[in-house]
Amino acid sequence: MPTLTWVGKDKVVNHHHDVPFKVLRHESHFDAPEGSPINSTGNRIIHGDNLEALKSLLPEFEGKVNCIYIDPPYNTGNEGWAYNDAVNDPKIKKWLGQVVGKEGEDLSRHDKWLCMMYPRLKLLHRLLAKDGVIFISIDDNEQANLKLICDEIFGGANFINNVIWEKKFNPQNDAKYFSDNHDFIVTYAKNKTLWNRNFLPRTEIQNDRYKNIDKDSRGVWASDNFTVKTYSKDYDYEIITPSGRKVSPTDGRCWATSEENFNVLVQDNRIWFGQKGDGVPRLKRFLTDVQEGIVPLTIWKHTEVGNNQDSKQILKRIFPESKTPFETPKPPSLIKRILQIATDKQAIILDSFAGSGTTAHATLDLNAQDGGNRRFILVEMEDYADTITAERVRRVISGYGEGTKKVAGLGGSFDYYTIGEAIFNPDDTLNEAVGIEVIRHYVAYSEGIPNADQTPQDNTYTPYLMGLNSDTAWLFYYEPNEVTCLDLDFLNTLKFGAAKPGTAIIYADKCLLTKEFMTQYGIIFKKIPRDITRF
Repeated sequence: MPTLTWVGKDKVVNHHHDVPFKVLRHESHFDAPEGSPINSTGNRIIHGDNLEALKSLLPEFEGKVNCIYIDPPYNTGNEGWAYNDAVNDPKIKKWLGQVVGKEGEDLSRHDKWLCMMYPRLKLLHRLLAKDGVIFISIDDNEQANLKLICDEIFGGANFINNVIWEKKFNPQNDAKYFSDNHDFIVTYAKNKTLWNRNFLPRTEIQNDRYKNIDKDSRGVWASDNFTVKTYSKDYDYEIITPSGRKVSPTDGRCWATSEENFNVLVQDNRIWFGQKGDGVPRLKRFLTDVQEGIVPLTIWKHTEVGNNQDSKQILKRIFPESKTPFETPKPPSLIKRILQIATDKQAIILDSFAGSGTTAHATLDLNAQDGGNRRFILVEMEDYADTITAERVRRVISGYGEGTKKVAGLGGSFDYYTIGEAIFNPDDTLNEAVGIEVIRHYVAYSEGIPNADQTPQDNTYTPYLMGLNSDTAWLFYYEPNEVTCLDLDFLNTLKFGAAKPGTAIIYADKCLLTKEFMTQYGIIFKKIPRDITRF
């Protein structure tokens, strides 16, 4: 498979492992006013660098996110984004804090963008469920590069489609070459064989083409072509219409079924020969027979999913008192289309380039429409994360506008987080300031203890127990102000009774037991902090 090479690639392909794990700090909770409609709870908005935020989400959400939508910088040279990842490489360090310029002004602009995107996509891939899917908005500046790195990270076999979104409908008569009126939405599954795409709801326009010209008791129908391109000699026969006219398929085509089956369809009044009975036969498809919805197309028109101008007007109605800093926000109807295709009513949805909060708006809107309980996680690094991203969600939940322009609230709630301290100090010791519960949770995740087997500190056996099943006990023997020692005295404090497992994995500062003793009794010692896995 072809791969893409750029300046700094060798330094960023594993950079997501070097990103320090930091604790999410809960700042506030927002709930819909009393009497609001019921909508999803457990939603999150995180203010902070999305690379750090994605790393912090792993213990709780790795492999659990059903749908990801991101709208990263398009790298047009007009967005004012700067490269800020702390990659340990002299060339990349020179980029830190520098605003990425336009083509010709900044010869490393594509390298910077790829170095920024690659580790984030690696973490998004880890967060995505086995049957999950990711949608990425982009334009021609980086679409080709994005496709190649997504092939590398997600696998080329998991590419779904490159959707075309008609973002504008007025031609730019002053355009130098072409009037640019579309964006792409690059779509990949975690595992294409496991992803089940939903049908889109049928529209009134699509249903209006179904009529009942012959007053068939089975209801309205539409006629469909009765010939196919895949030629079969057995399906190439002459048909005599009710008027006596003889018809055959056009050259290179044949009828859709055998002559025997055709006669059965005629007897069942499922073939239409036209009002006068002399037309080329067509198959009658009843509205009751067609799928509940329609297969999504790869071209999404602005009349169906909105355009940039629509989204600007929506933001103006939500924030009439101020101007928002978004030149090209996405309309909620666009994200809603994605959610209709990709999610069920219990889905977890992640947007790590949250911007104005459109993904949350669309999630709550679709929940209100179909009674779903979809949850969203938004990450926004800019200073407006609270004043615009979260504030928009507050207003959408509560309602906004006045008089005839008032829009009713959708209900729901969310929690607002910032990114706190790292779990490890610069000298690689544990940062006790984050709290023992956070440390225990981290170690339990790094050990891969199933959620069902994890135990709280106030369990019936010992406060050092992290997890227990019939095979294994996991213990984190740690005290902030003293050195812990795995010895016979500690083992004598452990009373599992009939629940005693065959293996005990015990973390402690040091160990005085012999290797022979530990082998005999199924004990595995892990030294704090040396043997705590970094991920």
